[in-house]
Amino acid sequence: MRLLLLHADWVEFEPKLKALEDAEKIEEGRRRIEEVLVVYTTVEEKDNLDTVRQAKMDIIDVMNKVAAKRVLIYPWAHLSSKLAPPKKALKLVKELEKELRAAGLEVYRAPFGWYKAFAISVKGHPLAELSREIGAVEEKKKGKEYVIVFPDGREVDPEKADLSRFNEEFQILVRKEALGEPLPPSEPKLLKFLNRFGFSWEPYSDYGHMRFGPHACIIFNSVSEYSRIINSRLDIPVYEVKGTAFFDLKVDAVKEHAELYGDRLYTIETDKGKMVLRYAACHQQFAMIKDWNISYRNLPFAAFEIADSYRLEQSGEAELCFRLRRFYMPDTHVFVRDEEEAKKWLLRIHDIIMDEIAKLGRNYELLINVVNPRQYSRYKDFIVEIARKVGKPVLVAIYPELGLNYYWTINIEYHIIDVMGRPREIGTVQIDIGNSKRFNITYVDEKGEKKYPIILHTAIIGSIERYIFALFDTALRKKKPMLPVWASPIQVRVIPVSAEYLDYAIEIANSIEAEGFRVDVDDTDRPLGRKILDGEKEWIPYIVIVGEKEVKRETISVRIRENGSQKEMNVRDLIKILYKKVKGYPIVKSRLPKFLSKRVQFIS
Repeated sequence: MRLLLLHADWVEFEPKLKALEDAEKIEEGRRRIEEVLVVYTTVEEKDNLDTVRQAKMDIIDVMNKVAAKRVLIYPWAHLSSKLAPPKKALKLVKELEKELRAAGLEVYRAPFGWYKAFAISVKGHPLAELSREIGAVEEKKKGKEYVIVFPDGREVDPEKADLSRFNEEFQILVRKEALGEPLPPSEPKLLKFLNRFGFSWEPYSDYGHMRFGPHACIIFNSVSEYSRIINSRLDIPVYEVKGTAFFDLKVDAVKEHAELYGDRLYTIETDKGKMVLRYAACHQQFAMIKDWNISYRNLPFAAFEIADSYRLEQSGEAELCFRLRRFYMPDTHVFVRDEEEAKKWLLRIHDIIMDEIAKLGRNYELLINVVNPRQYSRYKDFIVEIARKVGKPVLVAIYPELGLNYYWTINIEYHIIDVMGRPREIGTVQIDIGNSKRFNITYVDEKGEKKYPIILHTAIIGSIERYIFALFDTALRKKKPMLPVWASPIQVRVIPVSAEYLDYAIEIANSIEAEGFRVDVDDTDRPLGRKILDGEKEWIPYIVIVGEKEVKRETISVRIRENGSQKEMNVRDLIKILYKKVKGYPIVKSRLPKFLSKRVQFIS
């Protein structure tokens, strides 16, 4: 399938003559569509439904980048000489229209099989003119084998299982991962709110690169700081380090690790040669720790970095706050003596991962990857133990015996099921038996001999962006969407009923701010109802209203978003509530102007 995508101020077209005998029936006349992404579409002979789905993702990706309001599918046979038969082409064009509508987009389609007169006014920005060539997706030979493992040790082939016996979320995971069923379309509602809070694509960059507005930046900083706090739960020394994202592919350890990672390498040419951009914190931490003098007395310990990470995801698969080419991974590596100790630490980390998602009122479904059938035999009892801990079946993927020297033995993916019914991997943990030798990381044991430690890789809450995805996905499940108080960009807004009570509002805000909480004052000259509505749009947990009654009583009237109630209290009572809500979480300072009248409007 070939696509030519033009971001237009307007397009006009009018069918003139039939190009095919069985051209679509149409209403005569000229059509005009404004503020539109025009997609000239050529269907080729090898195209299929998978091609359509890939085209859909590419179109959505471009629409997000250029902020187009609607899309026009314009059948156009002039982009290829390998055309599909007309009936097949029309079927796939209609399928593309259907897929885009299902994704919540405003979609128009020019008639198929007609010569059309058209005029178009293309915008002049760098992304206004793009093209895509999408090859037909051929069915891949089966690689991994899947098995459902129960807490009592039973094994069931997913293809033969009665899935109705399992909970709905586990069914979805099995259908997507083991049975290969396609995912529902991306979620416009979630995208809408991510955009509202300032999470968006950067159109001046490569695909899959995000930018963060002021509200988004506060959320990002809060989650980043929380990822540091979580490491204290390991109750071992955790050394935070920092380093570069560029690593030289001429270094054997770097090259070998990159080759094992796979085909999503993000590379760049420099005057020193070809560099791979790291896809997690592994390269930097391992390159550094190989130079440390480690004794058995130092084990276990962990290294941690919030690592800017790069993975060359397909452009059409990029998803805001979830599948990115550049993201931030709060990556922890725990160094232990041997594999048995690694298993104990994996269970400990597993408990923390499960506890963290439970704090959001959510649960994980587990996909456990095992590197080959031999390791599955070795780890079977351990996998059953994990199933017992979660009290439900787990899905296991067993990789084929390929002869590759993979560095891990077992890898657990922790999936939520999002509001669109899609498995979304958030947390991870794995046991690494190869990289200490590859990077020459050693410790001295009790006998004075050098040994290679076993390494556990974990992102307890997932990447920063994926955890934010989980926060928003969780918020949208509530009657009144709301982020946790600790992650809310503005935790308290103080609104004076009129300018007469502004001084009292400022006094209240200062008292709250003195405790470190994020508070602002709506001092704008607007109706009270409008001020409250704007606070609701920002999901502010506590909206404080002060007027004559509150001034006389030295109290405040508080609208509590979590339960929809309104209570009168004094400011110390509200501060106590805030402290209770953020206990165990970071208090991150706001850098926004305190007064809304001084603030640039960036929340839509």
